[in-house]
Amino acid sequence: MRLTDFDFLLPDELIAQVPTAQRDASRLLCLDRQHATIESKQFTDILEYFQPGDVLVVNDTKVIPARLLGHKLTGGKVEVFLVRQYLDGAQAEEWLCLTKSSKSLRVGTIVNFTSDFSAEILEEMESPYRRVRFYCSGDFMQKVEDVGHLPLPPYIKREDCRDDQSRYQTVFAREKGAVAAPTAGLHFTENILQQLTAAKVEIKSLTLHVGLGTFLPVRVEDIRQHQMHAELFSVPEATATSVNLARKEGRRVFALGTTSARALETAATEDGLLQFGSGDSNIFIYPGYQFKIIDALITNFHLPKSTLLMLVSAFAGRDFILSAYQKAVAERFRFFSYGDCMLIV
Repeated sequence: MRLTDFDFLLPDELIAQVPTAQRDASRLLCLDRQHATIESKQFTDILEYFQPGDVLVVNDTKVIPARLLGHKLTGGKVEVFLVRQYLDGAQAEEWLCLTKSSKSLRVGTIVNFTSDFSAEILEEMESPYRRVRFYCSGDFMQKVEDVGHLPLPPYIKREDCRDDQSRYQTVFAREKGAVAAPTAGLHFTENILQQLTAAKVEIKSLTLHVGLGTFLPVRVEDIRQHQMHAELFSVPEATATSVNLARKEGRRVFALGTTSARALETAATEDGLLQFGSGDSNIFIYPGYQFKIIDALITNFHLPKSTLLMLVSAFAGRDFILSAYQKAVAERFRFFSYGDCMLIV
């Protein structure tokens, strides 16, 4: 498997910079693996593809405003980007962070965000990572919510704005901890979820806190040599019970997004049972992988040469996926986080 096998040409103007006026106003490309068909639809047509008894698994992670903008005591500007909290052996609020400044931040450097919210560089990691301890009055995460900026993906060439505070979150976002949204879920509205429930579709949640690894490029030509970054996930017992019963009874399991798919496959046993619990997911899914849990996948369009493109290629076949992407480009679908949607059944 070569990295170049997962490349395609994408005009820059098809990379969505803003969301649609309404969440469910996007387009939908429907791939039927059994019949090898590709159809262009509207997102609201997705309701037609569900049957009573299907289980839809959603990722309820919530994006935190992880970009903190501050100043050193000398006045120099600093950006501190929250990556992951240290939970073992840490004092107070210690995080692995990305830092950006005109000069390298040394151990002991103090960064002030507000008069009562600051950070200290504790340890220099592999550049540009630092171990950082935060100090504040009151609740730390509330301070982050008050002063932080949403970390929009690097291909969105603008600063975050007020609309992003709601539109770069799913309507079912609950568990704070992600630095990127599970973007396939951005299309769903409360109304569509209610219609699915009324149609006897079970909607179950899990959590996978999307990390920066989702944007990191694959740097090896032989993709089997690529190492995924670990992301924290949790599968509730109720979700595992529903999924396992559905599979036993021959009902379908839909994964909403590649993040849900990776969490489900991480928590699966070799014989296809979903285990509840939490841990780190660093599963790398590429063609040749045998899926154990999911029967259908709802996803957005992904970057060329990305691990997410490899995942959907594993699910539907590389040639089939690339032909669908070719059709999407020709029909001017919108790509990436704020772009249009794909359903693979």
